[in-house]
Amino acid sequence: MGSWDPEKGSKGKKKKIESSYECEKPWIPWLLPTIVLVNIIIFVLMMYTNNCPKNNKGSKGKCVARYLGRFSFQPSKENPLFGPSSNTMDKWGALQWRKVVHGKQGWRFFTCLWLHGGLIHLFANVLSFVFIGIRHEQQFGYVRVGVIYLLSGFGGGILSSLFMQHTTTVGASGALFGLIGAMCSEFLTNWTIYTYKALGVLPHIDNFATIGGFFTGFLLGFVLLVRPQSGWIKPQHRPAGAAVIPKHKPYQYIFCVIAVLLLIVGFGMGLLLVFKGANGNKHCSWCHHLTCAPTSKWPCGY
Repeated sequence: MGSWDPEKGSKGKKKKIESSYECEKPWIPWLLPTIVLVNIIIFVLMMYTNNCPKNNKGSKGKCVARYLGRFSFQPSKENPLFGPSSNTMDKWGALQWRKVVHGKQGWRFFTCLWLHGGLIHLFANVLSFVFIGIRHEQQFGYVRVGVIYLLSGFGGGILSSLFMQHTTTVGASGALFGLIGAMCSEFLTNWTIYTYKALGVLPHIDNFATIGGFFTGFLLGFVLLVRPQSGWIKPQHRPAGAAVIPKHKPYQYIFCVIAVLLLIVGFGMGLLLVFKGANGNKHCSWCHHLTCAPTSKWPCGY
């Protein structure tokens, strides 16, 4: 009776054993392209309702690109990003601490994710979606990426509300940096399988939302983007006699548990402080410099 090689079939032909990671098929991305399209449509509609020629009082200059009619932009001294007024963004659901806390309008944590401060802001975020977000969706699917996107935006909004209490802020920057943070933690937790930083200083681009979103996404990556270790095979596909390799390494479970605990504590404490009316700037005298550098073109309103 001849011996049987677990890596060969019964007829002696070599049987290729592939890990679960190697057998993965890329997802067809549709969620993030849809978000990009919705963001563009909302920006166009927001500019239509802004109607600078009619509503601009002229105290900060003339509308930019007046040949666009009601789609023309606010004066550059008011909004250097080629976008609408703060009043228009507020009507469309921008994040405002007073309205969240005193007006009980918590929905602004999520509506602000669909708004942009201007054409430059929108263009930068669309590029981020294309080069970062869509890659995530191809690898991990729309459910996990969608959860990271929304929760990162929410986490960014919480931090923003603690430090930016006198401004109107908009944008998906927190959610996008959450995807970047998730990409970083995904690399750390899956490093055995295989082998970007920017802060803006423009008004209406809230870096506290960006920072909060980044760290939220970073922690979510340890929870939602964990891959099986190299060589792991699903039980139903494992040949008889093949070595049993655990699906995940111990450190992956440790990272996951720590991340879940930090997320629960972070969201819980953050929301508690926001609705108690806490002002983070009172405990950090230099933090306001993280989100705006004053120039002759616009004040920061510290």
